[in-house]
Formats: sequence, structure tokens, C-alpha cells
Amino acid sequence: MRTNKRDYYDILGVKRNASDEEIKRSFRKLALQYHPDRNQESDATEKFKEINEAYQILSDREKRAAYDQFGHAGVSGNASSQGFEGFEGFGGFGDIFDAFFNQGHQSSSNSRAGSDVRINITISFEDSVLGTDQKIGMTRYEGCTKCKSSGSEPGKTVRSCQACNGSGQVSRSSRSIFGNFQQVVTCSSCSGEGKVITNPCSTCNGDGRSRQKRQLSVKIPAGIDDGTQIVLRGESHVGVHGAPAGDLYVAVSVNPHKYFERNGSDIIYTLNLDITQAALGTKINIPTCYGESEIKISPGTQSNSAIRLKNKGFPRLQHNGRTRGNGDQIIKIFVQTPTKLDSNQKKILESFQKTMNGTSSGIGE
Repeated sequence: MRTNKRDYYDILGVKRNASDEEIKRSFRKLALQYHPDRNQESDATEKFKEINEAYQILSDREKRAAYDQFGHAGVSGNASSQGFEGFEGFGGFGDIFDAFFNQGHQSSSNSRAGSDVRINITISFEDSVLGTDQKIGMTRYEGCTKCKSSGSEPGKTVRSCQACNGSGQVSRSSRSIFGNFQQVVTCSSCSGEGKVITNPCSTCNGDGRSRQKRQLSVKIPAGIDDGTQIVLRGESHVGVHGAPAGDLYVAVSVNPHKYFERNGSDIIYTLNLDITQAALGTKINIPTCYGESEIKISPGTQSNSAIRLKNKGFPRLQHNGRTRGNGDQIIKIFVQTPTKLDSNQKKILESFQKTMNGTSSGIGE
């Protein structure tokens, strides 16, 4: 048994005139900080018990009034310094706090949307630049047309659940380290529906939905990047008995291209030139995702130089789905040195070398 107990207000770090909400807020913060499931310090358990004891007194108006007037003597025997029994019926640390701080907040199955679905698709590099419409086939749950999603055979009566009187929720008493309190939970007899189907629909067996094959069209925006996920709201499975449909997540992968690479909103293209094209200059048609474009190679072009084609890159896709201009296509130049020469080519280059007279790059005057 502890002696020389600390002041309960000091333990919770609040003033003596603190409101109920301030006390509750401080307790929750400290309880989360020192709960042994989260805090592995040696004194965490003892601190947590102390915090719990202080809250049991200060959260009760009568006990708080007695404590304010007589101190610890006024509440002797009222404050529990129990350990961690009372966790029965809870799934873990998060469930305890959800139950304690969100009493009465339970959703019925009527508000539970259908499950979400993720589908992976792969598009070409060109389609990621220009955008496209992609067809997706899927089998999903849709509302039963015979019973109109009710789950009951048409014309048959659906009775109210007797266990919860049609509310879909029931109250239960729970005991935890925080004391005894009431918790509202989903009725297990009707799964929160508030009604019991006595004559299930012969088409959907009372589920209120049936599996249907559907083909959906997904708009792939121009400029989409590899790994982007598109969300189609309400295009997945409908919930039971007319609950809203879940969402369809379309994960987009982009196939690599034979010639192009992506760099942000720019497209990188490597152009190989032979030494005569680079030295004398030329005009070349090169591919882009928007069709061929003619570029001019200036005489004396060097390796690692670059030519920029404006607006031939990716559309700059914004968060609202709109585009703001295009990137560029950057042509990286690589001058190839021949590795195999026939005798005639070798003589030509040797003759050319004699005419340079030390004027080539790297040769002094």
C-alpha cells in the first residue's frame, strides 16, 4: 500500500478548478503515455495505476467534492489502485480506449458499405503520355433486382428484432480498470439490422445482392505515372441489404519503352550519330510520342550534348486531374566511334588526319 500519496490534481497535471473535459483530456493523454502496453519503462505500471486512481476520484463529482474538502482522508477506500484485471471482453489496448471514450458509438450494418476491390492494369508508355480509356472486366455484388436489395421474398413480412427492439444495438455492462460502465454494441441477433428476415428471397438467399459480371471503362489521364492508383467511388461490391457500394481501386503500371525513358515530365531519347554526321551536321527524323519530328544536327556536334524539343514530353498532371502544359523531349547525343574499318575507310581517315595540322581538339598549336 502506498503512503504519502501525491495530490491527484498534480498527478493529472491540471488546476484545482479544471473542468471535467480538461480532466478527461489530461487523463487520456497520460494513460496513453504510461500504459504498459506502450511504455516499457520500469515504473510505467505504477504511474499508470496512479493516474487511473486520480481519475477515478476527480471524474466523480461526489468523490471530487469530498477530496477537495478533506483530501485523501475524504476518499479513503473509494479510489481503486487495482492492477490490470478487467481487460476481459476487450481485444487490446486500442479497444479499451475506444470503448471508454466512445461509449454508445457503434455503427449498424446498415451503414457498412460493401468491400473495396483493387485491380491491377498495365498500359503502354504511349498511353501514359497521351491518356486512354481502359476497359476492365470484373464480377461484383450488385443489389438483387427481385427483392430490391431487401433480402426478403417479395410480399413477405419482415419482423422487428426482439433482442434489440428494432434498434440494431444493445447495451452491456463492462468492467475494466477504469471501473464499470455501459457500452452500446451491435446486436448479434440481427447483426445490427434491427429486423429479422423470416422468408429469404429465393434469388439472393436473403443477402439482398447477387453476383454480376460487368465491364467498366476507366479513364486514364494523360501524364499518369507508373504506380498511380485511380479510385472509382461506389464501383465495387454493394453492401448487404442495400448498404452503399465500396470503391474500386485501379493500380496502373506502365510498360517500359524501347527507346524512351521518363524523367519527371520530360522524355529522354538517346540518338546515336556516326562521326561524319556529327562533324558535318545533318537533318534527322526522330520518333516522339506525338509523331516524327525533324531535328537539325549542327556541324561539330559533340557527345553528351543535348537537343530539346519543346512540349513533346508528358503533360504535367495536377491534383485536380487537369494538365498544365507539357514537358519536353530531350535528345541526348552519343557520337559513335567506328571499331571496324576496311582498308579504304582507313586510308580516308588517315588522309583526313594529315589535313588537320594539329587543329583537332586536344592538340596544341
